[in-house]
Amino acid sequence: MGGRFAFGETFYFFGAVLMDIDKCCLTCYPAGVLGERAKPINEIGDKIRNLADRMVEIMVESKGIGLAGPQAGVGLRIFVVSVDGSAENAKVYINPEIITSGAIEAIEEGCLSLPGIYAKVRRYKECSVKATDLEGNEFTEDGEGLLARAFQHEYDHLEGMLIKDRFSRVQMIGARKQLKELKDRQ
Repeated sequence: MGGRFAFGETFYFFGAVLMDIDKCCLTCYPAGVLGERAKPINEIGDKIRNLADRMVEIMVESKGIGLAGPQAGVGLRIFVVSVDGSAENAKVYINPEIITSGAIEAIEEGCLSLPGIYAKVRRYKECSVKATDLEGNEFTEDGEGLLARAFQHEYDHLEGMLIKDRFSRVQMIGARKQLKELKDRQ
């Protein structure tokens, strides 16, 4: 039976190399890792802390407000969020679980992994996240508005979903050309 472990700055999972943290970069559609359910993190150590730091760097460099492990090319259940887009206010969520509540609203969203594609996405106005921090402590955080939307968006990435997977048929037709261009770039 295999397992996950780190050697140097390279992650291994069941014997396969996942990602060299120094080489982590923004991963765009149609990369396979974006369509797969991310694996839980079993141990939080320096390698995971370094990964979180790198993810915050990628998020800030890309002018985003959140970034999930798969978007950095790493299929692990971790995301970072900073609603003002700053490194100082970024928070790390490991193995998060989300409970949604309240009304649903459709607001235009974009995604760093789908550059140039925007559409109205229906999400709950409120949610609660239960996660683990970088010190191994479990915590719960409630979010509403933009924070709740960011939580749900990043959680979708951990489940192997992109905003395009929430598009209506009409929205998919409208994004077809841009999605094809992204596929052709690969």
